[in-house]
Amino acid sequence: MDKKVIIGIIVLVILVAGYFILKSPGEVTTGPVKIGFIGPLTGDAATYGEPLKNMIGLAVGEINDQGGINGRKLEVVYEDGKCSGPSAASAMQKLVNVDKVKIVIGGFCSSESLAAQPIAAQNKVFLFSAGSSSPDLTNISKFFVRNYPSDATQGTVLADVAYNQEGWRKTAFIQEQLDYPLGIYKTFAAQFTKLGGTVVKEEFPTATTDFRSHLTKLRGQNPDALFIDTQTAAAADRIMKQVQELKWKPRILLSDAVSGDPSTISKYAQLLEGALAAEFGVDSSNPKFKSMIASYRQVYGAEPPYQSYAQTEYDAVYMIRDAIAAVGYDGKKVAEWTRRVKNWPGASGMVTIGDNGDRVGGHVPKIIRNGKVEIRTK
Repeated sequence: MDKKVIIGIIVLVILVAGYFILKSPGEVTTGPVKIGFIGPLTGDAATYGEPLKNMIGLAVGEINDQGGINGRKLEVVYEDGKCSGPSAASAMQKLVNVDKVKIVIGGFCSSESLAAQPIAAQNKVFLFSAGSSSPDLTNISKFFVRNYPSDATQGTVLADVAYNQEGWRKTAFIQEQLDYPLGIYKTFAAQFTKLGGTVVKEEFPTATTDFRSHLTKLRGQNPDALFIDTQTAAAADRIMKQVQELKWKPRILLSDAVSGDPSTISKYAQLLEGALAAEFGVDSSNPKFKSMIASYRQVYGAEPPYQSYAQTEYDAVYMIRDAIAAVGYDGKKVAEWTRRVKNWPGASGMVTIGDNGDRVGGHVPKIIRNGKVEIRTK
């Protein structure tokens, strides 16, 4: 055989071998780009999960209509986390071991993210939450990032307003035994007591329907205000109904999971007049936000609920698209790319992710007047 031919064959073999060595093990370069989803699709928290699934579907549809990611369609594998740690862990195991995804959007509830995160980290899968806000998730893993702010700011903002502006010195908490309400309690209590205030608390499991003994105990301690700290508006609804039945008329504070539900706020307008909350706001003048709202109406025929969450859910899909386009379908590389995001323009505004994996920026104080949630300006 001619010497040049032999050399050519050797070079070709080296190039082919090099390609397969450098190529990520198991990486698929054809067909749809598959990502996972974990969110509450059943139970009380499905009131967030169903619109979340709609918003993810909306963004995915738009991206695919625009040609997908480098010509490949984006496909989502949906799993029900049930707003529960064990269910979210099972969902994560299935997404990792059966569906072989490298990227997962979720969880929504903090309990879901806290349970799914160790499995994601162990398997080098990127977990991106658009709704989990427990302070316990801050810097929890290099494979976890969120574009919804930590409740460290929600609790702190409310404690400052309660103590310094309302002049309250004792706050009574009725807190659901889940990670999201617990995170709010911890940060509020830390700041409120630091300022000189006192916090008393009653806890309850999610399945509770009778709150009268808890409320009676709290009322007996003569608090200046009652903090209804629940994971969902459904649980808050049950509590507020019984507050009315007991003919108690306390000043009230709410978690943003409740203040973000217009039907509940309207239903209890009289009880909640003057109630306080702290929310991650929306900018209705942002062109991307306006476009997202218009598209949702067109596709689903309704206004998207919980818009402070809707905007980050929508952005999460587009950020993942940009990350994959930039660094490929690799959980570790996408996680690293996301932590370098600064002033990324989205429906939720300019997004910057800090070194600890949290979105930079946070909640602002709100007040309820005439059944509507407004920015508190005082």
